[in-house]
Amino acid sequence: MAKIISNTLNRPFYILSAVNSGVKDVREVINKAKSQAFFSRPNPILFIDEIHRFSKSQQDSLLGAVEDGTITLIGATTENPSFEVISALLSRCQVYILKSLEKKHLKKLLDNAVNNDVELKTKKIKIKETHALFMYSGGDARKLYNIIELTINSFSENEDIIINDKNVVKSLQTNIASYDKKGEMHYDIISAFIKSVRGSDPNAAVYWLARMIEGGEDVKFIARRLLILSAEDIGLANPNALLIANNCFSAVNIIGFPESRIILSETTIYLANSPKSNSAYEAINNAQEIVKKTGNLPVPLHLRNSPTKLMKEIGYGKDYKYAHSFNENFINQEYLPDDISGSIFYKTQNNPHEKKSEELQKKRWGNKYK
Repeated sequence: MAKIISNTLNRPFYILSAVNSGVKDVREVINKAKSQAFFSRPNPILFIDEIHRFSKSQQDSLLGAVEDGTITLIGATTENPSFEVISALLSRCQVYILKSLEKKHLKKLLDNAVNNDVELKTKKIKIKETHALFMYSGGDARKLYNIIELTINSFSENEDIIINDKNVVKSLQTNIASYDKKGEMHYDIISAFIKSVRGSDPNAAVYWLARMIEGGEDVKFIARRLLILSAEDIGLANPNALLIANNCFSAVNIIGFPESRIILSETTIYLANSPKSNSAYEAINNAQEIVKKTGNLPVPLHLRNSPTKLMKEIGYGKDYKYAHSFNENFINQEYLPDDISGSIFYKTQNNPHEKKSEELQKKRWGNKYK
């Protein structure tokens, strides 16, 4: 596509592969482009294949030339550019998504290969089923043709070739899971997994867990996400969830696959079935928002540490009431800076555990945090 654009616009064309090119190669192309500009030639197109493999410094080296129009950059990546391309470069580019081919496209390619390929049209090929063929190709034309070739080559020379699901799977030998641990699929599936647990659907959660396991996902990554999820989405509605998730993380690190899949499944189901609350997550978000707005408010004098005589003399720690010296280890005193006194960051949610917490707060603080 980059070559078609270059030929159509009659632009000079340079190509680099991020796999084996570095900053030096980028600068050489940019210098060539600058030297050609003196002869009133149109600015060249620089095509970078697998641009996601460029480091931050390598991507930074492109910024100036892209910004001033010395080159027109076209980058190709199989990854999500939101994660792999620096924001400064991404903001100067237009992203076009090349979607996977649909079944109708794959059918057309299959028919074209069987009927028009110089070698294949001489063979007796019967197409009876295409489900497995299309499923394992994953919407990729190259994969489709590779699978067709593998399937056809699994037959002897004089044998009638029958393409059906059984023969396709047999030729592939192993059930290939469409999963890329470092690509966009990785983020999509973990997102579906988390949302299924958050939505209290253990069946869907275990399905997405199985997808990750079959795709060879890092066991630590899955366990780490469960640990975060237990605090963010279950939190104070069931504090034991964090303990279960932490034990899961420790256990799978010791055991590894395949046995750790059982521990991951147990933890996933437990978390999915647990009552949900994101009050702790919301509380820290609310508190951080206030900090951003109000800045570094001074710590009230009575809460300050007073390790020296001078600090005591100027009031550090004065009038501080030691909670353990009072009934039920509690005394009503101010713990926030004066400017934000009475601010509420933690809001209890509607579950039995937090309802008890709400009653205790009302008993202790009365109308202060109403």
